[in-house]
Parts: sequence; structure tokens; C-alpha cells
Amino acid sequence: MEKKFFKPRQATPENLLFGIRPVMEAIRAGRELDRILVKKGLEGDLAQELMQLVRDGNIPFQLVPYERLNGLTRKNHQGVVAFSSLIEYANFEEVVISVVEEGKTPLILLLDGVTDVRNFGAIARSAECAGVHAIVVPAKGAAQVNGDAMKTSAGALSVLPVCRVPSVRSAIYFLRDSGIQVVAATEKAEESVYSADFTQPVAVVVGSEEAGVSPEVLKLSDKLVRIPLCGSIASLNVSAAAAAVLFEAVRQRTV
Repeated sequence: MEKKFFKPRQATPENLLFGIRPVMEAIRAGRELDRILVKKGLEGDLAQELMQLVRDGNIPFQLVPYERLNGLTRKNHQGVVAFSSLIEYANFEEVVISVVEEGKTPLILLLDGVTDVRNFGAIARSAECAGVHAIVVPAKGAAQVNGDAMKTSAGALSVLPVCRVPSVRSAIYFLRDSGIQVVAATEKAEESVYSADFTQPVAVVVGSEEAGVSPEVLKLSDKLVRIPLCGSIASLNVSAAAAAVLFEAVRQRTV
């Protein structure tokens, strides 16, 4: 029987939750939240209880000025606004184990610091077309799964498992322990992407356009590869870079 790791949610015009108690109840009910905005200096027993739930649930949060919350809603938000996710995140370990048990050769994509929602959607579209088994994003420093991301993905985010993990580092440790090679795409590499072996179990890492893959993730990766460029511009858009690496894996696996 085919396993289902998540199901897409129906997109709605309003995906905001506001108020301390409603957000707390949403967390307790297991509702997927992309992130929570909390007023700087918010105090009180309820606020402390909320923040404990947020930390225990590893939910991304940000401390913001009161004015920012007012810009999102004029209703009585009590200093707390949450964004509900349009998908249910998949369990990372379960996805990897299931792929291996089914006799497939894992192809996983890790996003390190990709925060632009349209880039995220475009990457998801390429990943789904390339047969990627899951996209992995960190709890903090990742693009929100909102309407723009869903639209840009052309439906890919409705069918491709997205896993939210405490950090990219923790995901890499699990992947390496599972016998999956971690390959990071970076212009700092000497080896060309076309000389790497993608026929084995592999996880590809791409980073933000501003900073690329972080130094600590580069150190943890098994192999660093670069995409050869012939023009005068120094780098590709991250969605284009991800597609280039993934479809080199497709080429090698379908020859």
C-alpha cells in the first residue's frame, strides 16, 4: 500500500491566526504553522506558555514591532500573529527510511537559507519533475509555504513531500548515517557537477543567492561541486542552479 506522508491543504484567502489563546490551541491541535510573529517585549504567563509551546514544537518565530502586526490585521491580535501552512510537512526520517525500504535510490534536496517564496516554488517544480523524493528545509531561515510558493510550484508542492527539520546540519547527520552521500553545489568547488556520481544515494544541497551554502554545511558535506559557467555573470539563480544539478542526476540515472 502506498504511504502518504502529507496532504495539501486547501488554499484560502486568509491564512492568518491571531491572538495568544487561538495560536496556542492551534499548536496543541497539531495544526501546521509556517511561522509565528510575536510582539517584542510581550509579557505575561500566557505569553510565556505560548513561547514554551513554540520552542517545544520547533516552530519558526520572530520578534517584531507592534506596528508590523497591526499591518497584518487590525483585529485584536494581542501581540501574536501566526501563518498557517498550506501543506502538512512530512516526517523526514520516515520519508528517507520508506524510500530505502522500497528499493529506490534516494534523491533528496536540501535548501540551506532559501527564503524567497518564488524561488522555493520554482525549485519545488524542478524537483518534482526530476523525481526528487523530498525537499528538506530548516525550521528557521526557510521560505514560507504560501500562495505565491504554491502557484510558482505549478502544483508540485501539493504532491512532493516537504520536510521541516531543526537544522540542515541535523538532516545531514541523519543522511550520512543512512548511507546517503551529501553533495553541496557551490561556486567554491573545484570539481564539476558533471564529474560527480549521482547514480548512488545522494542528497543535493543548494544555498541562498546572497550567501550560498553556509560554511558549516559545506564542511559537513561529502562532496562539493560547481556548475561550469561560460558567461560573465558569476552565478545562477538558485532555482536554475538546483535544476541544473538535479537534471544531471536524472541524466546519469536514465542513461
